Amino acid sequence: MTDLTWRPDSPEAVAEIRPLLRAVAAVDGRPEVAATGPLPREFRGGEHLLATDGVELVGYAHLDTDGDSFGRQVAEVLVRPDARGRGVGSALVDAVLARAADGVRLWAHGDHAAAAKIAEKRGLSRVRELLTMHLDLAAVELAEPLWREGVRVRAFEPGRDEAAVVEVNKRAFDWHPEQGSMSVADVEATEAEPWFDPAGFFLAVDAQDRVLGFHWTKVHPGAGGPGTGEVYVVGVDPAAQGGGLGKALTLVGLRHLRAAGLPEIILYVESDNTPAVAVYSRLGFTRSAADVQYARAEARSV
Repeated sequence: MTDLTWRPDSPEAVAEIRPLLRAVAAVDGRPEVAATGPLPREFRGGEHLLATDGVELVGYAHLDTDGDSFGRQVAEVLVRPDARGRGVGSALVDAVLARAADGVRLWAHGDHAAAAKIAEKRGLSRVRELLTMHLDLAAVELAEPLWREGVRVRAFEPGRDEAAVVEVNKRAFDWHPEQGSMSVADVEATEAEPWFDPAGFFLAVDAQDRVLGFHWTKVHPGAGGPGTGEVYVVGVDPAAQGGGLGKALTLVGLRHLRAAGLPEIILYVESDNTPAVAVYSRLGFTRSAADVQYARAEARSV
């Protein structure tokens, strides 16, 4: 028997949810949830659905009621690893579908067969695929970045560059469900996170110091090792595209991560972003995993 309870966002709800998220991360490798501090962006605000077996929390769903950049509500559904196979995930999905607005999208991280089966039984179709790509730095040669005339690269300066980066990001990702809605407040909140390092946040600027593009890198700490680097975001203003600016920004970030002693790099990219996938593939990245969003078939174009 699974008991389901909807809870508004609150510090008390976060404290109750955090141990389950960390238990999932210990087995699945994500979500990346610290022992203290705010939860990742995808679990903030909105509504929380807690599933218990009468005693313990065995599952959880987050419903983003504000929605993505296009106003579509988005849900995250997670089941504690030792409680899987008991119908908890199905119960959570049914409750989300009953509560959410039409067109809600549900994430299945890892593209598991069990998630696909739950989706199929409820008439949900794959509407989005997010790839994880991996690069072994020891197996590739990284070329020197080539900057076109009048362009130079410098590090991000907190308190100065937030608005300019947000404006470029907005134009570069006006098609993206999440990235395009990044705000100055989001950047400032990320600056307060333990991993943030302005030395790994590169801006391509023109002679007037106007931001043309950026490469924001991230380092995931390792358990006693050097950790893993991430191509967190690469964005180029559409007006500045061409001439290899995106590739140069990618290379400068990768060379920075290699100089920091990181042996491997990951990134996330939409599977249908063919130009980006091609660029990363030529640099030596290979597909390692995929996350899938499901929605009603009639919501595919919503």
